[in-house]
Amino acid sequence: MDSGESLGAEREPLDEDDHDLLTFGEVGERLRIEIANAKTQLDDARTSGDGDAIDKASVRLEALLDAASRNSAGTLNDANFEKFFGYPGTAKRSTDDRPSEA
Repeated sequence: MDSGESLGAEREPLDEDDHDLLTFGEVGERLRIEIANAKTQLDDARTSGDGDAIDKASVRLEALLDAASRNSAGTLNDANFEKFFGYPGTAKRSTDDRPSEA
């Protein structure tokens, strides 16, 4: 089977102007493609009846779906920081909410 063209896993163009960072949009697009491929691998493993391949494909698909869920979590804040990154901390603020002292 080819690398995804027949699976509907073609890469969607992203309208992003920050090309030197792995943005949420880019991660989401890469995950979408990998999830489509992982589903195909799981289907192929089930068709072949290869238990080991089924187990490996199932674990990979589950991990990708979990990653996609974390990626789509929305705004990062103190409440979801640890769930997103896997360790405790506080979310870095992109704006300063403190009133100015002027």
